[in-house]
Amino acid sequence: MECGEEAPPYQMTPKAQGRHVIFLRSNRDIQIVKHHGRRMTTALFNLLAYKMDDAPSRVGIIVGKRFGNAVRRNRAKRIFRELVRQLHPDLVPGRGLLVFPKRDALLRSRDELVQAWRGSLERLHLLR
Repeated sequence: MECGEEAPPYQMTPKAQGRHVIFLRSNRDIQIVKHHGRRMTTALFNLLAYKMDDAPSRVGIIVGKRFGNAVRRNRAKRIFRELVRQLHPDLVPGRGLLVFPKRDALLRSRDELVQAWRGSLERLHLLR
């Protein structure tokens, strides 16, 4: 693939095709989005988006050990899973998203997080 060319649409792993899934769980799917996704950086999280297929959009939440201890990492995942569930029906179908929360996300109010999440999805044209 040459520089500036967009990668061809990617088909989800077969086990995820038959059911309605909100979250990316397959390592293969996550790696595809990591390598080919379009990045958006905010003060509260990084977001990668990639066109995968025509199935409902799926979101992966990745929180590394550098984020903090297990309690902080799990709290960040819970917060972002709730954000995803809230706006998932409004997402454009066929996208794979990866969210990398930042430490500051735990210090913000729920309203600020919802506003940042919605704003990022709108800027990437991922909301209907």
